[in-house]
Amino acid sequence: MCRHIAFLGPEAPLARLLSEPEHSLVRQSWEPRRQRHGTVNADGFGVGWYAEGDPVPARYRRAGPIWGDLNFADLARVVRTRAALAAVRDATVFGADGEAAAAPFASGPWLFSHNGAVRGWPEAATPLAAALPPEELLSLAAGTDSALIWALVLHRLHRGDDLGMALAEPVREVAAASPDSRLNLLMTDGTGIAATAWGDSLWYLAETGHPAETGHPADAARLADTAAQRIVVASEPYDDDPRWCEVPDRTLLTTHGTRVVLTPLKETSQ
Repeated sequence: MCRHIAFLGPEAPLARLLSEPEHSLVRQSWEPRRQRHGTVNADGFGVGWYAEGDPVPARYRRAGPIWGDLNFADLARVVRTRAALAAVRDATVFGADGEAAAAPFASGPWLFSHNGAVRGWPEAATPLAAALPPEELLSLAAGTDSALIWALVLHRLHRGDDLGMALAEPVREVAAASPDSRLNLLMTDGTGIAATAWGDSLWYLAETGHPAETGHPADAARLADTAAQRIVVASEPYDDDPRWCEVPDRTLLTTHGTRVVLTPLKETSQ
């Protein structure tokens, strides 16, 4: 369900990331190659990007399919940025909340997207919602599973957690409350990227440098010394560049400067 993508690098038009590649996010909205659940992502889309000198991103979101938006092509052609996050949506519950439910969600410098579904929504999420302060629960961006996960992530960000911890802990909490949920999360603050692979595909591309070593040690982080100028993290590759690397399931991805770090995630004991 859903496809999403984020990048950091030299300034470039959004179209170079979102619509020009052969298997771009736009094409993935109707013809994804590696999506494990669902086939068409037509229940909304959104893109968030950062302007030079402004830490708060702009967003453009719509409730319909990205291929049917008459303004998107022009926007993607002229907007240039060094960091962006975009998503196309396949709704867990059809028609829920329209544009308000389309990623990326945003607060302050952060952009966030969820690719997946909370199993047994909404009943299974009741304990998670009850643990949030009332004011945070009442300010949910939409009445969807993704919006609740975003509230859990945002709660940790406001508490001071870094991007990776702010994603990893809610994934464990949701997985414990609702086993078999699909929890591929993606977030950026314009200077770093964090993502989780949990139930669906996730890939990254370091456009210069070397891919991460193969293998997946059980309890140790794997560091890719990429010396990358441009890093892309996406649900699936937008082209057939051999430098794309698949992220193993149950893994947290974080970027640290020019490095990509992959850390195994363990489920919380129930």
